Amino acid sequence: MLHSHADRLSRPCCRGHTEQMSDQDLEMYGRLASWSDLLTPPSDYAADADEVLRLLEEHASAPLETALELGSGGGHLASHLVGRLRMTLTDLSPGMLAVNRKLNPDAEHIEGDMRTLRLGQSFDTVIIRDAISYMTSEADLRAALETAWVHLRPGGVAIFLPDWVRDSYRPHIEHGGSDEGDRGLRYLEWDRHIEPDGHTVNADYVIVTRDGDDVSVYSEVHNLGIFARATWLDLLDAIGFESHRVVGAGLDIFIGVRPG
Repeated sequence: MLHSHADRLSRPCCRGHTEQMSDQDLEMYGRLASWSDLLTPPSDYAADADEVLRLLEEHASAPLETALELGSGGGHLASHLVGRLRMTLTDLSPGMLAVNRKLNPDAEHIEGDMRTLRLGQSFDTVIIRDAISYMTSEADLRAALETAWVHLRPGGVAIFLPDWVRDSYRPHIEHGGSDEGDRGLRYLEWDRHIEPDGHTVNADYVIVTRDGDDVSVYSEVHNLGIFARATWLDLLDAIGFESHRVVGAGLDIFIGVRPG
């Protein structure tokens, strides 16, 4: 069963910081990066990793050995894949990459923006999870998909797991968090109505941290992209992918195979 919106908090996260750091100065991926394990523990991602790997292998034309994850955040998903794939993990946030390096010391870590990153090498697979939701325009979304394309070998497969698609989105509230020793964290996430521009949603966050007797409260708004299924599939096709849509735990998952 694949996690949904709360995954943003654990990585991205992960989204990592965000792929819009110039537009959004978000404490979740800066000052609060070191708290990411208490937002959602890495152990919660074992089933997600199994499902992602299953879908990748199902669409791959050859055995998978190397993987690039764009917007990998704190590396919670990657922690369950590094023993099965040689992982290169990228993110825009130095704070999230520091957490990632500690959790996944055997992986390669690179700071970079998924819209513009060019490593000059190819991989068997590219993974973009909920960090893709920080693409707030079709141009940004296409740029991220093109980054996946240029880093795939012929016959390689990419997987994209957005938080939501426009076709099925409904405003909602989520909450969670955990404790470890004298430290604890709780969050409330309020995903609001689709904005008048038709392709973004504002998500309000309230985060409470406790370190011993020291309690702090943070709040911020994340502006997130939301696109129709047809937009996703049209962009994948236009770039050159063989596109596929699958559904896992009620979430739309998009697969792009680079012909070869």
